[in-house]
Amino acid sequence: MQLRSKTKVQKTVIPTASMSDIAFLLIIFFMLTTSFSPERTSVQLPESIIRAEVTDQASIIAISEDGTIMFTSGEEPAYELAGPGELGQLTEEIIGLVAEKEFVIKADRNVPYQMVDSVLDALRSNGARNIGLLTRPEPKNAATVQ
Repeated sequence: MQLRSKTKVQKTVIPTASMSDIAFLLIIFFMLTTSFSPERTSVQLPESIIRAEVTDQASIIAISEDGTIMFTSGEEPAYELAGPGELGQLTEEIIGLVAEKEFVIKADRNVPYQMVDSVLDALRSNGARNIGLLTRPEPKNAATVQ
């Protein structure tokens, strides 16, 4: 006499189909919210009191202490230039595409001014009108010179 029927034992299952959706959403989120700096030349910036904001799409010209000129149009990684002459050609091409393109010079504080001046001349003579110099804020406790 059998009173109970055999019941099947159910196995527990963790639904993993939605986990892959969540993983892809997280990957897309981090890809969209991460910002990369195309120019990573390490320089000691001069100090300044005046401050202005720079757009994300600005072209950056970095001049290191040894005189190396690195350039990026703001969209690709920086690469080394042969000199201010090559910078002039690139400036002319960029201004031809975007007339109001912003150029930022990121020069080491120990670079001779003649080098910065030659870069400024190359930019101006090839049509750049929106040029800035990158600096760091002056310390708050520094003595004011008058």
